[in-house]
Amino acid sequence: MKTSLPSLNALYAFNTAAHYSSFTQAAQVLHVTQGAVNRQIHLLEQQLGLVLFVKEGRGVRLTNAGQKLYETTCEVFERLHQGCTQLQRHKDNQPLVLGCSGSLLARWFIPRLDQLNQAVPEVRVQLHAAQGDLDQLDALLCFSEPPWPQGIQVIELASEWIGPVVSPLYPAYPLLAQGRPDDLKDEPLLYTQSRPQAWPYWAQAQGLVLQNLHWGQGFEHLYYLLEAALAGLGVAIAPKLLVENDLACGRLKAPWGFMETSARLTLWVSHPQSDARVTSLLDWLSAQLSSHPKSPT
Repeated sequence: MKTSLPSLNALYAFNTAAHYSSFTQAAQVLHVTQGAVNRQIHLLEQQLGLVLFVKEGRGVRLTNAGQKLYETTCEVFERLHQGCTQLQRHKDNQPLVLGCSGSLLARWFIPRLDQLNQAVPEVRVQLHAAQGDLDQLDALLCFSEPPWPQGIQVIELASEWIGPVVSPLYPAYPLLAQGRPDDLKDEPLLYTQSRPQAWPYWAQAQGLVLQNLHWGQGFEHLYYLLEAALAGLGVAIAPKLLVENDLACGRLKAPWGFMETSARLTLWVSHPQSDARVTSLLDWLSAQLSSHPKSPT
């Protein structure tokens, strides 16, 4: 019958104490009390039925049995270290599974995917249209607002700015371009069912009476909403980040600019410090977003 192995904590405490020939230094390295080191080694000696250390001056010296065990633990811990390093390298060579809302994915991330591949060629990104859940993902890029979920690190990347956008081909655009927000009461307001509070949030900030607004077509996703706005079906409301290319090309106009909300563009990760791929992606995202103008216009 195989005997049970000593605990890994006890073996590691022994190995550290043997390396420094001191329980005190071992406790400092392990960030525990000297008493905790003493107890671990005492339990280890009891389980093995061997004396592993004898006192020598202010420190300790290994017995013959302790020396043999020290050689064994050094070899075992080195193999463990090598094995974990190899696993980490294998992980770093795997695609980074990044979740992203469909609208953010289509209108912001994919147009910049070639830039990411050129800037960080060692990180291969596998994109998934997902939001709000890290299940089977390495990271999640999304607009969200606090409180953040427990057990997940949420890294804030940029503020969200929203505002009405309309195609210059829309019949009422000349009037809207010269008018005030109050002129919207006669226009069909396109909205998304995934974020119905966007229009009320903006309208209240402008001092508009919600009951006076005219609701047009609703859409399941923001991507469809913006396609409808581009087709001249009405006035939409959208995050500035997702319409910057359309504004730059003149396909959409923002007659009253944009206002900041409580939401943020965020990167959700479970274990950011242990994944070099996530660190590289975060650096790239930060660089991309730092080049965006900060003004609400």
